[in-house]
Amino acid sequence: MKYYIVDAFTNQPFGGNPAGVVLLEDNIFPPEALMLQIAAELRYSETAFVHRLSPTEYHLRYFTPKAEVDLCGHATIATFSLLYQMKLANGECLCHTLAGDLRIEASSKVMMQMAAPRIVATLEDTKEIYQALGMTDYLPTLPVQIAYSGLSDLMIPVANVTTLNGLQPDMEAISAITQKHNAVSFHVFAFGKDGYTAHVRDFAPLYDIPEESATGTANAALTHYLAVNGVISQQGDYAFLQGEAMGRPSVIATRITNDGTIYVGGSAYILAEGNLRF
Repeated sequence: MKYYIVDAFTNQPFGGNPAGVVLLEDNIFPPEALMLQIAAELRYSETAFVHRLSPTEYHLRYFTPKAEVDLCGHATIATFSLLYQMKLANGECLCHTLAGDLRIEASSKVMMQMAAPRIVATLEDTKEIYQALGMTDYLPTLPVQIAYSGLSDLMIPVANVTTLNGLQPDMEAISAITQKHNAVSFHVFAFGKDGYTAHVRDFAPLYDIPEESATGTANAALTHYLAVNGVISQQGDYAFLQGEAMGRPSVIATRITNDGTIYVGGSAYILAEGNLRF
């Protein structure tokens, strides 16, 4: 069974967000317990297991070191960039996931359709959320909302990029809050004046991911959140800078089409490959 380490949302080694990708030789998913063990051994935030149904149709399952998740944007970008570079996929593909069927454009810059976005909830009492980030008495000018585009994440605005990069997150408190709201992460963002739509940081300690350097699903949800709240247009192309505080800057491209569909995209770098032997 072949595995790869692929840095998504970058074209440079050791940038972006690394993911494990396992290509299934017999195109049969191993037992869930084994896939979880492999993900825990590789130790990346997500590992994608790839069942190739045809040259244009694939079934992906995603595992963190702790649990299976419905969808992972950066692992999907990593997977289809790998498949494209290995000449196993090219052009429009269909990807089956637990979050639904997604359209993928496999090329040097992979673009993936995200699950239909929505605002799940608006949180009126935000005190404990900002306290968990090391902030007190902060009143945001935009709402704190749970947004969904394959996974549910808390969209949390802060005043500026300096504040964003200086956060002191309490991982235990964030775990408790995300669990209470049935969300995956704190997706914290601020606006700069440098051409990016927003700068972001993502904390998901409930899933053993203290901080992630690039998150496709959460930035798709953020794109929808910003459009719903009138910050950006309901149609267009956007770019989010993530991973600065980790020394792994990543650029996540998003697109809203005229029918409201959101795509997330980027390039990826194949860092390593090997064989699983057991």
